[in-house]
Amino acid sequence: MSGLVLAGGGHSHALVLRRWAMQPSKRPKGRISLVDQRSCTLYSGMVPGVLSGIYNETEASIDLRHLATQAGVEFIQAKIENLDCKKNTLYLSQNRSLRYEILSLNLGCQSPHPVELINQKCCIPVKPLGPTLNLIEEEDTISAKLSAKPFSVVGSGLAAVEICLGLRKRWPTRCIQLVIHNVKRTRYFHKALHKANIQIISQEQLPEEGPVLLCTGSMAPSFLRASGLLCNSAGRVRTEPTLQVLGHRNIFASGDCAIIDRHPRPPSGVWAVRATPVLARNLEAECCKRPLQGWTPQRRALQLVSHPSSEKQASAWALWGNLCIGPYPWIWHWKQRLDRHFIAMFKTNIKMSRGHESTMACRGCAAKLPASTLLNGLREAGLATLGNDPNDAVLINDSVVQSVDGFPALVSDPWLNAYLTTLHACSDLWASGAEVDNAQALITLPAVDAKLQQGLLKETLSGIQAALEQQDACLLGGHTLESRDPSNVPISLGIQVSLVVNGQRPPDQQPWSKGGLQAGDVLLLSRAIGSGVLFAAAMTGQANSRDVEQALVSMQTSQHKLVQHLLHLEAMLPNAIHACTDITGFGLIGHLGEMIDASEPGLRLSLDVDAIPIYKGTLALAKQGICSTLAPSNRMAWSRFDPRADAPACIQLASQRINNHDQTSWQAIREILVDPQTCGPLALACSAELGEQLCSAGPWTQIGIVS
Repeated sequence: MSGLVLAGGGHSHALVLRRWAMQPSKRPKGRISLVDQRSCTLYSGMVPGVLSGIYNETEASIDLRHLATQAGVEFIQAKIENLDCKKNTLYLSQNRSLRYEILSLNLGCQSPHPVELINQKCCIPVKPLGPTLNLIEEEDTISAKLSAKPFSVVGSGLAAVEICLGLRKRWPTRCIQLVIHNVKRTRYFHKALHKANIQIISQEQLPEEGPVLLCTGSMAPSFLRASGLLCNSAGRVRTEPTLQVLGHRNIFASGDCAIIDRHPRPPSGVWAVRATPVLARNLEAECCKRPLQGWTPQRRALQLVSHPSSEKQASAWALWGNLCIGPYPWIWHWKQRLDRHFIAMFKTNIKMSRGHESTMACRGCAAKLPASTLLNGLREAGLATLGNDPNDAVLINDSVVQSVDGFPALVSDPWLNAYLTTLHACSDLWASGAEVDNAQALITLPAVDAKLQQGLLKETLSGIQAALEQQDACLLGGHTLESRDPSNVPISLGIQVSLVVNGQRPPDQQPWSKGGLQAGDVLLLSRAIGSGVLFAAAMTGQANSRDVEQALVSMQTSQHKLVQHLLHLEAMLPNAIHACTDITGFGLIGHLGEMIDASEPGLRLSLDVDAIPIYKGTLALAKQGICSTLAPSNRMAWSRFDPRADAPACIQLASQRINNHDQTSWQAIREILVDPQTCGPLALACSAELGEQLCSAGPWTQIGIVS
């Protein structure tokens, strides 16, 4: 159960989050969740600039994940598929569900697909914007060719005109067509369209081939009408002036997916922004059972239409009702100033009051104890032998392998955090060549009321089960605790999950170990590294949200099928697999060092730095000096790069891309090599024959050799 759920990361919700980040005292108490399919949202006013190439996507995006964290709100990245108003439940992708007490809808809209254009080969609605941006990028290389098919934009509104003019700036020579059915709506812009060499055609003249972008009005997500909410003909939810949905006191709606029944206004970012103060105050009031305020939106809104394709200087129009001024350069500069000011509000870290400020203490596997602390503690306890055994999984009997792992919540989404923690715990077994059978969980929940705890527990258990079930494994049971630490903000960051995981090795076969390296072995890596740096940067808003999103997609991919494939190959190529480990808290070099120490003396690793897969954006962040809180203690592994008086370095680095004098790049590489990994890759030492076979099939990458 979540007290308040914000469904969708539109402009209204983004501004509500900013308000709570700046004024934490106004944030309602209890658990608050933001749900959106993407971790960032484009500011609508800058979308034409992104399409024209004036802005890049990052410049025009609001990082919802970081903004939510600053506001003390958990972020759940998932697609909303359905809504059950009677059960107060949102149904999400991956068979997830989320219950709420109060729901706020700010879902934006999508462009309808006219029936007559269904058969068009490449016909994409302009909203949602993700596929549109992908299409434009794909067409960039094509547009430079004389043989490029015409690019058609269907629509008679301002958005269609603005997109056509923006694309002309992006593609100076390509044939661009505006397909309209209402000439009067575009009368102010005919001269500019003609001057920009944009053809105005009817739908009957639309070519059979070539991409088509649909700007054919807007429709609210279809599940809203299917849920039984009262909607208008465009599927927009009808609300009271208080922004409460008609007939549902605990549901609010704003932005393009909603319409005030008594004061209807067309969908526009202007009204979404203007609705924010009313929405925020009424959400806060409803959570505290205070009276709500009504809102009468202004009758008209100023619309600024950009014209970036002018030959000499960019310009823009200003529209107020039937009045049109421009195009003038000063209006363009005015619009740019307004747009940059709006997005700038979300680009800097918002200074929060004491008590809501997050400390720079990394989570996930970066919360491990430093190696020196661990080893010294074991030695003083008389358990030094445990520290001398580098293997993380233990053989219980002839075939049962067991391991344990866990850490503080890496992400604020309880389901995703449990899912990632489970996969991370399973990786110790995968590295031993075992298939997971079952697990038991220890779950510590924050000290909140029973309803919230129940919801957090349900989502946590669902995440654990989802990770296990895809491996045909099951959760046997476990134990729950209530934390005695001060509550975290968001509340879900107070969850800690640990698991004991059991698996099976083929009978009469010893588990793969970290020791066993042999001269001539090739060293393979199953996925990228750099998650520690990336999430450390995300905590302070310095990471690109797209990079974090891509890393999470990789981290959510279970590696159990890789192990199954290895076991199959092992049966055909006996003794081809010599050593294996998973790369986790001590970083790549730390764990490779364990492999060297556990193998025959005198072996050396030669690593090809250029071949090591690294998460996008990580290298640039490392060059800025960003690292996890565990990284400083992990740097003791750098000693393995230094030769001794009687022997060369046991790990040697080589690169064809990085100049030996480029100390900044080399320092960043060394930092990434000791970066702690959550749901990190498997590192496999095997024969050259097997290595070649694995790399050709993917996703394995050869990063070095043993000599």
